[in-house]
Amino acid sequence: MPLDAFAIVLAAAALHAIWNLVIAGSKDTQATTALAIGVGVLVVLPFALVRWDVKPEVWPFVVASSVLELAYFWLLTTAYDRAEMSLVYPIARGSAPVIVLIVAVALLGVGSSPFQAAGVALVGTGVVLVRGLCGGAKWSDVALALVIGSTIAAYTLVDNQGVRYADPIAYITLILIPPAIVSPLYIASRGGVARLRRALDWRTVAGGVATMAAYTLVLFALRLASTPSVAAVREVGVVFVTFGGMVFLHEKVGPTRMAGSVVVALGVALVVAG
Repeated sequence: MPLDAFAIVLAAAALHAIWNLVIAGSKDTQATTALAIGVGVLVVLPFALVRWDVKPEVWPFVVASSVLELAYFWLLTTAYDRAEMSLVYPIARGSAPVIVLIVAVALLGVGSSPFQAAGVALVGTGVVLVRGLCGGAKWSDVALALVIGSTIAAYTLVDNQGVRYADPIAYITLILIPPAIVSPLYIASRGGVARLRRALDWRTVAGGVATMAAYTLVLFALRLASTPSVAAVREVGVVFVTFGGMVFLHEKVGPTRMAGSVVVALGVALVVAG
């Protein structure tokens, strides 16, 4: 991988970590997420309009992905309300590529390599380490993180097909417009207008900008390097988030969880690059 592509992907991973730190560190995860999504859509919308290239075949994928994104955001905020980010993020992000691989092999007839099999084993080992070997996190929280990973895998499979029928930036804008509208309206309808006002600050705006900037940087990196190498390097974000949870959110990240996040990242790198 060229050095410039490597630097771009690292920056994207760091920005995605910032987005999750903003959500997990907020007093109201749902309101913060709803507003951050809206900010992100507003930031990227002008670029989507300039690059607009959308075929009619894209709409079923847009609808399906939007529903899955709504489920993902709801599950993520629920998880961050009940468990530490340094537990949820590595398991959710680490399990998603494994689930995609399993679906591709079992249902789509795609072959797998020994490297990918080793990657699956590493991710499984990493998940156990992140949870903790003795008296670790609740298995119900681990299960919730795995459900989030399944949701990520589902919208990844949908998006891999849907993006064939639209410009990538236009596509990501289309699938995020419904969550950007529905989420604040849902909170407001339940007497949450004041919650939205309290959640609107510079951190929320920064989180919304960061998530869209991360996606855009990945698109640029894909022009400079192969997809597997970009996807593999991007998984260093798992380590960034775990470290950020320890430093900024004062989560109890011991050596076992930190080691587990590294093992998860290495395992995912093997899965996506194998």
